[in-house]
Formats: sequence, C-alpha cells, structure tokens
Amino acid sequence: MSTNDFMSAGSWGQVALFVGALILVTPILGSYMARVFKGEKHVLTGALGWLERGIYRLCRIDSSEEMGWKKYTGALLVFNALGFLAVFLLQMLQSKLPFNPQGLANVSWHSSFNTAVSFMTNTNWQGYAGETTMSYLTQMLGLAVQNFLSAATGIAVFLALARGIIHKSTTNIGNFWADTVRSTLYVLLPLAIIVAVILISQGVVQDFTPYKDITTLEGATQTIPMGPAASQIAIKQIGTNGGGFFNANSAHPYENPTPLSNFIEMLSILIIPAALTYAFGSMVKNRRHGWVIFTVMLILFLAGLGISLYSEYNGNPHLGGISAMEGKETRFGITNSILWSTATTSASNGSVNAMHDSLSPLAGGVALFNLMVGEVIFGGVGAGMYGMLIFVLLTVFLAGLMVGRTPEYLGKKIEAREMQMAILAILAPCAVILIGAGVSAVLPAGLSSLSNKGPHGLSEILYAFSSAAGNNGSAFAGLNANTLYYNLMLGITMLIGRFAVIIPALVVAGNLAAKKETAKSVGTFNTDNATFGVLLTSVILIVGALTFFPVLSLGPIVEHFLMLAGKVF
Repeated sequence: MSTNDFMSAGSWGQVALFVGALILVTPILGSYMARVFKGEKHVLTGALGWLERGIYRLCRIDSSEEMGWKKYTGALLVFNALGFLAVFLLQMLQSKLPFNPQGLANVSWHSSFNTAVSFMTNTNWQGYAGETTMSYLTQMLGLAVQNFLSAATGIAVFLALARGIIHKSTTNIGNFWADTVRSTLYVLLPLAIIVAVILISQGVVQDFTPYKDITTLEGATQTIPMGPAASQIAIKQIGTNGGGFFNANSAHPYENPTPLSNFIEMLSILIIPAALTYAFGSMVKNRRHGWVIFTVMLILFLAGLGISLYSEYNGNPHLGGISAMEGKETRFGITNSILWSTATTSASNGSVNAMHDSLSPLAGGVALFNLMVGEVIFGGVGAGMYGMLIFVLLTVFLAGLMVGRTPEYLGKKIEAREMQMAILAILAPCAVILIGAGVSAVLPAGLSSLSNKGPHGLSEILYAFSSAAGNNGSAFAGLNANTLYYNLMLGITMLIGRFAVIIPALVVAGNLAAKKETAKSVGTFNTDNATFGVLLTSVILIVGALTFFPVLSLGPIVEHFLMLAGKVF
C-alpha cells in the first residue's frame, strides 16, 4: 500500500464502528455498575442474590461492616498474597496434579514467581509459552481465577476512592470483601460468560482433550494444542488482564479465529474501564464530570491511534512507502493490528494480535507512551479510574495554586497529605521504569537475551519495564524475558507498579472520607466543563513528557529519524 492510499473506507468504518460501540455501551454498562456498587436492586439481584448471600455466610463475612482505609488495605494485601501463593504452588507442583494430559513438567521457581506476581497484580506478563508450559489445571484454577480476582481488586480500590470522595466526616470507605464479591459476581462473571459463548460460537477452542498430532500436506507431523481457552480469553479481555492461553496470544487462530471474534475481543478490553467513568459520575451525582473524564480518555486514545495509523500506512520511504505487513495480523489487516495495539496499551490489558516489535517506530512509541503515563487512557479495570482520579486531584491542586485558592474537588479540600500520596502514586512507577531500564541497559544479564541493538534494543528493554510497571503485560518481543534476571527484576517492578499506586490511593480515600463537605461558591473550580478537560489532558501529557521524553528520544523517536535516513535495526 503506498502513501497515497492512506486507509480505505472500510478501515475508517472499522474505527468508527469500534469507537461508536464503545460510546454506546458506556452509559448502559455504567448505569448498571453504579446500581451494583451502590447496593441497589438491579437486573441480576433476583438471579444471583442468593449466591452473594451464600458466599458471605460461607466465608463469615458481614457485608454491612464498614472498613477504614487501614483495614481495607490489610484485607486487600492478605487476599492478594494468598492469590500469589496459590498460583506459585500450582506451577511448582503441576506435574503431580490432575488435568495435565501432556505431562508438562513443573515450572522453574523464578518463572513461577514472576507468573504468580504477574497474574496477582493484573499484569499477566508471560515469559513462557502457555501451551508448552502450563497444564489445564494451572491455566484454569490458577491463571483464569486470578484474572477475575485481580480485576475485582482493581474495581474495589476504585470504589474505595470514590467513597472517600462521597463520604463525609467518617473513617469508613466500604467493605473490601463485599466490593470484591459484587464486582466478580455481578459484573465480571456475567460479561465473561457472554463473551465466552460468543467466542465459542466463532470457533475458539474450549475442551479438555489432549493435544492433537496431525499430518500436514508436506507429510510432517504437527502437534495442535487444545484446551479450555475460550473461558480464559473472555476474562483476560473483560478484566483487562491480557495473558494468552497460547504463546501467540490473540494472533493464534484458536484464540481469535474470525473478524467478529477480533472485534469482540478488542471491544471487551475497554468496555468496563470506559463504563466506570459513567458509574463514577453517577455515584458522585455529577454525570457531566464522568463524561468529561471519558472524553479526556477518548481524545488521548484517538490521538495515539491517529499517530499510529498514519505512521504505519506511510511506511518506510526507502521501501517505496509500502506498509509493512511483517508481524501484523495478516487476516484482519493493518488497521485492526493498530487498533488493537492502541487499545491494549491504553488499558492494562497486554493481549496482542500483532507483534509490537514489528510496529513502525512512531506506532511503537505511542504504545510505549501509553504504558508510561500509567495506562490511564481508559486504563485497567478499576486501575484506570483510580489512576485517573490521582491525576484529577493533581490537576485540581495545580488549578487552585494558579488562582490562589485552597483546591477543592467535589466538595472536599485537597491538602498536603493528599498531594503527597498522589505524587508518590505517579512517580513510583515512573522511577522503577527508568531505573530498571537504565540498569538493564548496562548489565550483561540485561543485555544477554536482547535480539536488537541501537535504539530499537533500548525500546525493547524500556517496553518490558513499562509494561511491568503499568501492569500491562504485553511484550515488545525481541527480548527473552524468561531468564533469572528478568523474571526477578520484572516481578519486583510489577509489585511496585501495582501496590505503590493502590496503597497511596487508599490513604487518599481515607483522608477524603474524614473531611467535611465544603459548600460550593463562586470561587469553586468546576470539574464538569471543557476547561477542566483541557487542563486535565495537559497535566497528563506534561507529566508524561517531562518524565519520559529524554528516554523516548533515545528510543523510538531517534529510530524514526534513522528510518527516514535509511537505517533500520
């Protein structure tokens, strides 16, 4: 395709259909989730209410008991620690456990550590090939279960922060156990079932049979992996987890066989993060503010998508401007490859249907920048919203400083303690990305498994740490991360990227809940108009640019100019 053929009408139509569907589903799903999270009667109360009550009785949970931020945080950390331990042990013992028809061996301790951390933190980074490493039991009982629970944890943190804003003169921010049960039972599980059924209808494999040995047309023997894939693919997308059942992830025809499955899987990445903006607006009784947050996310998403599409369709001028198909999803075309790469890095999803290592320098740079800003451009389930609310608080604080007035947000004064926690939540992932990538770029252990040199090699290392810190899980490829060094380094990075944001967010929630509501006055800075939207967008971009522009200049930006000069890596 030449530079004069920039996207066909069909490609534009696919983008428009995707964006239109996302906008349409946001208020529908958002309104439903708001009712669920506020404990109101909703469409599934009658069908599943008995199960919710049964879970509370079985686990001896008083769902009406309110928790302060310290107790809420403690429950969350214990719950996640148990999840880590379960996934770790399943891998270390899988050769002796059932549902292992291929007789797969136990996973190494450092890969087990990395994977257990990965799925517990909603990252789903995978340094292994799923079909040759993980048994059916490990995939189902370990990885798929954590896909639900890690997503529910993210929603719970968002709800705690939202209640901190809503509540007045109290130390309570909700009940972690009730938030987790309701998020799983009424939101994640029904959506996952719907998506799984659609995927099965399209040909996504869902069985427990051993792998199939077939004879190819050339007479060679090929092993075809099988397994309960559809159920895990559904929740990996719905829960913005992203771990592939197979090594090729959603480029594998057993994970993503048709154009419809491709569209459903892409849309599933963003529907809950987008709908949570509407749910938040409903919960704080300011839906216009929720729409402003949604609009900011959508504008940033479309900007990145536009840059990526332009770069890919213009191609390399030294190759006649031909758009490179190497590494792209050849069945569905360049537009769907780029739409997926932008969606998956805007959320902490990490699934891929094309290799990001094969993207043009600018498209790869957009994917990298999406990770670096904390994946608040819709972001992960729950995580995107509490990450965005941290940026909202920073924006309100800066606006207050500019007009010489004590900053207020939805009736709550924003003071030093909230800003200290907000800055910590923003800077901790940034620091671990830059430090981790810098150290790995000079240590032999960090360079030993790198397949490319120059700026592209730097991008591969930088992407690995950005993906881990952003709890994304996608890989740039070109870097073998299943080594002792990277399994440990990236595992630590995932922990910092997750909990160095969650804990400050919960501290902020507790502080805000204890404050009295401040009456609105003529000096109150409105957060439900275009002015606030522009300011919020600017703060996100400025923080990202100031923090990462130097290293991006050494990676994808300089690689772009070298490509124009005829040099590739």
